[in-house]
Amino acid sequence: MDASDKGVDPLTLQPVFDPETVPHDPAFVALDARGGAVDPTELRPTALRQRFALPPPWQPELRADMRLFYPDRPARVASVLIPLMVRGADVCVLLTQRTAHLHDHGGQISFPGGRVEERDVDAIETALREAHEEIGLPPECVDVIGALPEYLTATGYKVTPVIGLIEQPFSAVLDPFEVSEVFEVPLAFLMDPGNHERRVLQLGATARTFYAMHYSTLASESSGRRYFIWGATAAMLRNLYQFLRADRVHPASTIRP
Repeated sequence: MDASDKGVDPLTLQPVFDPETVPHDPAFVALDARGGAVDPTELRPTALRQRFALPPPWQPELRADMRLFYPDRPARVASVLIPLMVRGADVCVLLTQRTAHLHDHGGQISFPGGRVEERDVDAIETALREAHEEIGLPPECVDVIGALPEYLTATGYKVTPVIGLIEQPFSAVLDPFEVSEVFEVPLAFLMDPGNHERRVLQLGATARTFYAMHYSTLASESSGRRYFIWGATAAMLRNLYQFLRADRVHPASTIRP
């Protein structure tokens, strides 16, 4: 999100666990095996535009994280842009790595985005403004094709994920305070449930379940750059997967709240 809450001790806002070491949910294996990847033809720009123009009936699998931080603070309204970069016949998702010092979600993989400001007309304007501020993406380069339902993060942000196709090349200019890196992941990889993990974190008597995705820039993880996408970002990608698969034959989720 954004660099707010300057007076809050940042140590209280860092994850209290290492998400990569959290055990896998064994119940997800059977669900995953039956899910099926989104057909590559349905991931092309024209098909994606048609899908959002005429969406099927569906319900998001995930609507909220467990509220771990600021439990008494009212939810803050925010937007993110899910940038779909058109690369010839392929589409990639542009993601950012947040700088480690940020109070909320520091060091995590995320989409460009942030809190709604008074000058913003709607969620789309917020997402486009934040993407321009964080990574230098000109708003006029983005073809907004739709949005996913709101998602409430563990830090109390009520986030609207805005979907945008980017067909024009642009040179990323990063805000060094908020963004340490940008990278792209093929949409086909993220829309294949064989690349989805579900983890279960036990917090006393309560279990927190979250999705995750490992991605490496090279075939060999030992020589490539590795990324661990988890939490709200992975949840939104999982919801995008469910949206694109909504009128296909696949099992309903059994994820625990």
